[in-house]
Amino acid sequence: MIKAIAVDDEPPALSLIENFCSRIDFIQFDKAFSKPNEALKYLRKFPVDLLFLDIQMPSLNGIEFYKSLEKDTMTIFTTAYSEYAVEGFNLNAVDYLLKPFTFERFKQAVEKARDLYDSSRHQKINGDEVLYIRADYSLVKINIAEILLIEGLDDYLKIYRDNARPLVVRMTMKAMMEKLPIDFIRVHRSFIVPLSRIQSVRNKVISVAEREIPVGSSYETAFAERFGK
Repeated sequence: MIKAIAVDDEPPALSLIENFCSRIDFIQFDKAFSKPNEALKYLRKFPVDLLFLDIQMPSLNGIEFYKSLEKDTMTIFTTAYSEYAVEGFNLNAVDYLLKPFTFERFKQAVEKARDLYDSSRHQKINGDEVLYIRADYSLVKINIAEILLIEGLDDYLKIYRDNARPLVVRMTMKAMMEKLPIDFIRVHRSFIVPLSRIQSVRNKVISVAEREIPVGSSYETAFAERFGK
């Protein structure tokens, strides 16, 4: 079951989402919040798998709410304003529901969330052999063994792979590290590398995939300990 909550300043919208969730057999709807700050407090104690989040709210808009989350949570944005659609997708949202939406459109969105949730569980069960990343509005499967290095570019990550073009995704370095197995280490504010791909280390510079990557001063100790082992 996918545990979910909804945040919206309009009670009728919350009632609709709760009703729609009750008709989906793989959704466990835990709670509805009309005040974003109360929802944030709840999530710190009781993390959920899926968040239905309105964007246009008076006290704290949905974009700010999403960015303040302490951990990545699958999010379906809901709003009456279509101009927010692009920004919603740029935040790596599962989907974007434009009010008023039908049950069929709602079902389509939560089925995307289920696919992402199942993919994540499959990844963990199989020893993190693959990653499922959202890119270009699709779920992309990446073989972890093919990753050469990951570079941070402002709000995006660039994943370099063997025999494939680099993949650009909207994701934070922290969120990516949470998905990767123990072989990967962050060596710089802008670089993550797999230890098995390091060719040499000299004067705080790593050679990997024919590139030279600097070791950031705040990452030196952790890198030295890991690489030495």
